[in-house]
Amino acid sequence: MSDSDRKYKLLVINPGSTSTKVSLFEDRSLVFEKSEFHDAPVLLKYSHVNDQLEFRKNVVLCILKDENVSPCEIDVFIGRGGSACSQPGGVTVIDERLYDDTVAAKGGSEHPAKLGVMLAYEFAREYGKKAFTLNPTNVDEYGELARLTGIKGVYRTSHSHVLNQKAVADCHAKSLGKKYEDCNFIVAHIDGGITVSAHEKGKMIDGNMGADGEGAFTPTRIGSVPVLSLLDYIEAHSLEDVRRMCSRSGGFVSLFGTSNSDTVHDMVVRGDRKASLVWNTMIYQICKMIGEMSAVLCGRVDGILLTGGLMRFDDITAGIEKRCGWIAPITVYEGEMEQEALAYPVLEVLKGNARANTYSGNPVWDGFKDIDL
Repeated sequence: MSDSDRKYKLLVINPGSTSTKVSLFEDRSLVFEKSEFHDAPVLLKYSHVNDQLEFRKNVVLCILKDENVSPCEIDVFIGRGGSACSQPGGVTVIDERLYDDTVAAKGGSEHPAKLGVMLAYEFAREYGKKAFTLNPTNVDEYGELARLTGIKGVYRTSHSHVLNQKAVADCHAKSLGKKYEDCNFIVAHIDGGITVSAHEKGKMIDGNMGADGEGAFTPTRIGSVPVLSLLDYIEAHSLEDVRRMCSRSGGFVSLFGTSNSDTVHDMVVRGDRKASLVWNTMIYQICKMIGEMSAVLCGRVDGILLTGGLMRFDDITAGIEKRCGWIAPITVYEGEMEQEALAYPVLEVLKGNARANTYSGNPVWDGFKDIDL
């Protein structure tokens, strides 16, 4: 039987800041999809993201056991990725170099998405199968104007929900009868982490570095904080505490002791003053980010696309429509398209219809070589 005729079982492993999502596909047919929520106090027991590996692996194994699926039956393991050196978009083979650079966070960002690559590689090695990733959080398509900061040698790079943002943008373009490469969108992924990006003609040219604490605060992240205020805070705390707050223990976790958005929103519904102020400030800050990205696109915006798990709350949509509806039409894609976005392009590679990238170990962009910056 040729590769193009064979049916493949693909396991998609998607670790996020507050959950682990697992899906099994047989070719393009979804066999099952399950997601397990992890509140911040559970994950904060692990001092480093890498330390969560065995915990997350057991989550995957328990889900497979509940579904009566043996890992031996699976043909390919696909993991969401991040933390290695910046990469071009597309499907990438998970090899030892990519695994090692992911573990070491050579790209400078410690995001739980990295555990997808680590888990897929370990499962593939254990069972003698293949492993792939696609559009990790460190795909970098930024333009020069998005790079500079006011500190020599310190640059902005892309750390974002690339996988879901590109999947949603492509889907919306098709709904308009257009190609993603022909459109300008602002895409906001709103969940445990929040990233808002400007998509110009098929490229994410700017956005906030969500995993680094930039932008709106979120259920798990501090968001942008005035530098001098942050320095004062560091003086009274450890640098490691602040690093952890940027991606794991800031936002709702710092303010309420939980990353559970349902818990906080229930307090809002009951009229709790603190919860209402925090919740509405988060929405306000998201709107400011959308306004920034509209300026990046010079006001030429074909649509504002809202996606991610928190879009189950209608008041977030209402708040954004109130402040940003004048910029462009707003469309909501509740949840994520990440599982299919990971599975289907890998299937095309397996069937010989497309080729996968090999991780180079070199960043896509590595500073201004022609200017002393």
